[in-house]
Amino acid sequence: MRLSLCHVALAAVLLLTAATAGAAPVLTDAGLLEGVSEGGLTVYKGAPFAAPPVGPLRWREPQPVRPWTGVRRVRAFAPACLQTGISMPGEAPPATSEDCLYLNIWAPAHRADARLPVLVWIYGGGFSNGSASMPLYWGDRLARKGVIVVTVAYRLGPLGWLALPELTAESPHHSSGNYGLEDQVAALHWVRRNIAAFGGDPSRVTIAGQSAGAASMSLLVASPLAKGLFRGVIAESGGMFEPLQLAPNYHLADAERDGQAYAASVGARSLAELRALPAAALLAGTRYVVTHPVIEPYALPAAPYDAFVAGRVNGTPILIGSNADEARSLVENLASVKAATFSADVAKAWGSLPPQLLAPYPHATDAEAVTARLGFERELRFGWDDWAWARLQARDSQSPAFYYQFAHAPPFPKGSVYEGWGPSHFSELWYVFDHLGQQPTWRWTAQDRRLADAISTYWTNFVKTGDPNGPGLPHWPRFDPAHDSLLRLDDPIAVTAVPNLDKLQAFDAVYSTVRGAPFAVAPGR
Repeated sequence: MRLSLCHVALAAVLLLTAATAGAAPVLTDAGLLEGVSEGGLTVYKGAPFAAPPVGPLRWREPQPVRPWTGVRRVRAFAPACLQTGISMPGEAPPATSEDCLYLNIWAPAHRADARLPVLVWIYGGGFSNGSASMPLYWGDRLARKGVIVVTVAYRLGPLGWLALPELTAESPHHSSGNYGLEDQVAALHWVRRNIAAFGGDPSRVTIAGQSAGAASMSLLVASPLAKGLFRGVIAESGGMFEPLQLAPNYHLADAERDGQAYAASVGARSLAELRALPAAALLAGTRYVVTHPVIEPYALPAAPYDAFVAGRVNGTPILIGSNADEARSLVENLASVKAATFSADVAKAWGSLPPQLLAPYPHATDAEAVTARLGFERELRFGWDDWAWARLQARDSQSPAFYYQFAHAPPFPKGSVYEGWGPSHFSELWYVFDHLGQQPTWRWTAQDRRLADAISTYWTNFVKTGDPNGPGLPHWPRFDPAHDSLLRLDDPIAVTAVPNLDKLQAFDAVYSTVRGAPFAVAPGR
């Protein structure tokens, strides 16, 4: 998008005026943005990266921002995308709106010709909720370690992932269903075009996310739309590498049928009627069928596993891993887990699964059943995906994988929503963002502070160089499937064998049988 000569001249005048007033406006391709100074950083909250996806733009790929004149102050976070629930226990529910395609930037204040590396963070929340402005994701601490941090929003639930025959028919790309993914790509394009004005280097962008954000990393690696937009990937507790035979509704035709059932559940008989509904009414339907990506011709023509096997991925170094007790914060009622109903309860939660997946998890007693349920969901939801991704990545000698397990138990207080979690899903985030100070009443120890400093430094080193190693840190070797080891993030930090390997191998065997080919081999070869 080009600015007129008049627009550029006006921008120059406003830049000079603002500079003399002590402000810090930045010229983007849509106009001037003015942030706010916070502790040696300049922070831009709620900068638009795409047009509001409302009215006729509902369920269309993101469109360019309309240019503005004058200085646009971006000093308050924009509402999160429309959603129900919260992405993390204990989080304050965010204000929401259908008009939500905004991003936030934390940059060192002295940025003239800085060309700093950039971390773009994509939140989790099961593709159905989440927020780019959740305090735990604020980039202030990481920015002080020499990177620019960008957090981006994307459409969620039925507004982000609905597939319909009518949507596919109206699309010039003959596809539908991945509007949330296309939002992420649009934000990366915005970063590529504009981040230099904030002191960033558009050729040194690392994308990162946790949970559904990490799954998004695997989608972006597989998406042809994201080619060339990043040079590194950080994925915490997530990826999408299971056989599609176990998830047929991810295929476009099946997702369209689910979309039609969803439309009927909100009382809409056509796309026109869906677009005429108030946005809030869209959350009243059968949401579970429209909270996942879709394999379709445009944004995601192949599942990540198949894209890796075919050699059609956006290859970069990756830093990837999961937590030692992932499922502890996700299994809602451990007291209800009983040996007598173990298999039936798993089937109720996850549908029909090959029985061999449960074989490595003995559950003769209720105590064993609890351990089995937590272990099974740890491997099913996170462990196997991350191990698979590390192995697929390791086949590329030019793009190393750095594989970890977070195994440290934060001092979660008794009586809090986090009580008893241990190193569960979400637990590493306080350390990754170096945000122990956001919970000043928790009993953080010197070991916690050392670990937070080490992990946040590993992460920012990776953003800077594509390698997490650096002075003062235990050495982190690149992953080698021949040795199956990883870096255990605990006190002390140490290289160890991949935990639960026998259970991961059981998943591998079942998935290979389902696919009809050994791991990393295309069927028929």
